[in-house]
Amino acid sequence: MLKTLYTRLALGLFLLLLLVALLYGFISFYSLKQYNASVNQEIHRNLARNLVADRNLVSGGELDKSAMEELFALYMTINPSIEIYLLDLDGTIQSYSADPAKIKRNRVSLEPIMTLLSDPGQYPVLGDDPRSHERQKVFSVTPVPSMAEPEGYLYVVLRGEEYDAAETMARGGQLVALSAWALLVSLVVVMIAGLLVFRLLTGRLTRLTRLVEDFEAGDMSQHPEQTWRSQRPAVKDEIDYLGVTFDNMAQRIASQIEQLREKDAQRRQLVAQVSHDLRTPLASMQGYLEILKLRRDRLSREEQERFLQIALLEGYRLSQLVDELFELAALEAREKQPDPECFPLAELVHDVVQKHMPRADEQSIVLSVGGNPDIPRAFADLAMTERVLDNLIGNAIAYTPENGRVSVRFEAANGRPGVSVRDSGPGIAVADLPHIFEPFYRGEAGGDRRHAGLGLAIARRIMTLQGGDIGAENNADGGAVFSISLPAADARNGADRE
Repeated sequence: MLKTLYTRLALGLFLLLLLVALLYGFISFYSLKQYNASVNQEIHRNLARNLVADRNLVSGGELDKSAMEELFALYMTINPSIEIYLLDLDGTIQSYSADPAKIKRNRVSLEPIMTLLSDPGQYPVLGDDPRSHERQKVFSVTPVPSMAEPEGYLYVVLRGEEYDAAETMARGGQLVALSAWALLVSLVVVMIAGLLVFRLLTGRLTRLTRLVEDFEAGDMSQHPEQTWRSQRPAVKDEIDYLGVTFDNMAQRIASQIEQLREKDAQRRQLVAQVSHDLRTPLASMQGYLEILKLRRDRLSREEQERFLQIALLEGYRLSQLVDELFELAALEAREKQPDPECFPLAELVHDVVQKHMPRADEQSIVLSVGGNPDIPRAFADLAMTERVLDNLIGNAIAYTPENGRVSVRFEAANGRPGVSVRDSGPGIAVADLPHIFEPFYRGEAGGDRRHAGLGLAIARRIMTLQGGDIGAENNADGGAVFSISLPAADARNGADRE
């Protein structure tokens, strides 16, 4: 029952209102009591002096005992709310109008009496109540028989025992009932208003919770149909911000799950392709070696050499494929990170072209290099960049027919140094262009020739790690063009290199 935020807020509001009501009642009661005491003392400030004057308590400069007794009897009958006491100069009670059985004190403190006599406007001033050892009450006092020659004090307690009894009865009856009803009505009204406000506030949280539950219960790879933005387009407060943040998070989760599914499909395809490409050279090696073992005596020396050469070439091919697999895995796992430095790209291109020149000559292919030597210096990993150039130039030579041409040019584009490798081969099928850098992608090249491998996938991964770019397109007059661009070295890196 207390698990929902709305219920907890409602309970918290009820307890808070109850605490406020109790605190307000206590403060109001105390303030009202002080206020009544002040008003009562102010109104009856001269009561004691008037009693002395009106009832002729002083005759011939002396206190009239008989008049005092008549005063006690009179006020016990007509005004039981006050109690009259005669004190000596030490505060000892000489006589009084109250019930003798209820008198608990023999004397009262003179300090409050002196305070009120010295400053009649200071109130409320509480004096001792002769009927209690702890209780204090407002009073009126005057020296008798006169201020000039006092022999004692007429001490009038303004809220006597009869007044307390009547006040207690009223407080315990109608006043308490009225206060309770007022407090109850106030609590109910404020509680209802608070619950309505909380419902308005928590209603949006409830809708957001439903969105989260629906997204969790459904297929999280699908973008949620109902979003917070569709319900509340504008961001106005923290709840709206939370809802928009959930929308963004749900979209990212759906996109990431979709990417994971694509990666898983690519992984399955890669495993299948790797198995196929590993099986092919293994089967070829196994077949030729079995022939050598079974028919060695019937094969000529030249046939044996040819079979061994083929098996050896398949072994080299298998070794190269395994090395590329490890290299691609290291790049994908970021175990192999580039170590960038400043270097002249034109010099590196010339060195790589010279390395491939013998192979091009063997296939009667013209391999040329050129470009603007004043291109910006590159800021990249030298060995990784050489690995990419080796792959692009090697592929260009492999797919260029005899007496063809391979042209390598270094140039700058948008302030970044780059290299393009152009061949005169059959080009790349239009359907293959978007997938040419995918691992083990097989597409048509030149009609009956097939291409598959990891070289271009490794090249793209290397360029991505270095902050560079790689692309492929078909030349208008035949052949394919592969191009790369690298980050340019800034002045600081160039100075560090020098």
